[in-house]
Amino acid sequence: MAIYLAVCMIWLKIYIAFASVLKNESCIDGVTIVLSFGLYQNSCPEAEPIIFSWVEKAVSDDPRMAASLLRLHFHDCFVNGCDASVLLDDTANFVGEKTAAPNLNSLRGFEVIDAIKADLEYACPQIVSCADILAVAARDSVVLSGGPGWEVQLGRKDSLSASKTAANNNIPGPNSDVPTLVSKFQNVGLSLEDMVALSGAHTMGKARCSTFSSRINGNNDPNSPDINLEFLQSLQQLCSQSNSNTTLADLDHMTPSMFDNQYYINILSGEGLLASDQGLATGNDRTREIIQTYVDDPSAFYEDFKNSMLKMGSLVSVSSGGEIHRNCRVVN
Repeated sequence: MAIYLAVCMIWLKIYIAFASVLKNESCIDGVTIVLSFGLYQNSCPEAEPIIFSWVEKAVSDDPRMAASLLRLHFHDCFVNGCDASVLLDDTANFVGEKTAAPNLNSLRGFEVIDAIKADLEYACPQIVSCADILAVAARDSVVLSGGPGWEVQLGRKDSLSASKTAANNNIPGPNSDVPTLVSKFQNVGLSLEDMVALSGAHTMGKARCSTFSSRINGNNDPNSPDINLEFLQSLQQLCSQSNSNTTLADLDHMTPSMFDNQYYINILSGEGLLASDQGLATGNDRTREIIQTYVDDPSAFYEDFKNSMLKMGSLVSVSSGGEIHRNCRVVN
């Protein structure tokens, strides 16, 4: 493990040292935000190593944290772009996104982001945005879980506002069918292919019984080739306990803390935990075809996941111009 983490750090430093000058510009509502590789190489060269160090500690203390940090980035980017609005706390005069249905009692890892931000503010005040921290921490979480690495484009700004309504409406739900998933991804500029690749993030993490109740309480046809009765019965037994409101199940019961292609193997075996997961194999010929490709060729999944993460991470839409938050929980 120590050798693996050492290799991760060497890989990270090589990325920083030989960062590309390629840029990605987005102009939304008259505001141009330029993302580029290696942005902090001169202004805050320790930025990415600091983030990696904190994520490494967090994942070492709690392997589930890798999935949680990756999920924070997803839920941020699906609401008006990757602008760290998901991190803002409610105040007497401000309603954030943390109490939206997809986030309440579900998102976690905020204290890890707080620690990273405090360390970065000490090393290089008001240089690294909270939105960039989320993007880098998501990448590092995948790497530390055995998945692929990629160079993260940087330069996002932190939002001065948030939208609980958009969080409720934009973030795909656990019971979504394929047309709904495709629509929600397309609404933010992501394709069906991106949707299937990014769904592979569910190869890590856990979910509450309430999020997959439709899988175990629905009218499942026992004669359907896509129904795995033994798997569903195991879930029913798990969620029949008195504390089922807080009971958690692994999204990937085979390799729950590893970033691999097992999620897709599970789906083809009828062992997708969420209805939205299992639906990818049963609700659309194209999504099933992609899943089969990822089962046969894990490297194809890794490559597509990296590209789709970069595409999602480039969704920047801070209409007011944004800022660099000193504290990720509040505007300056």
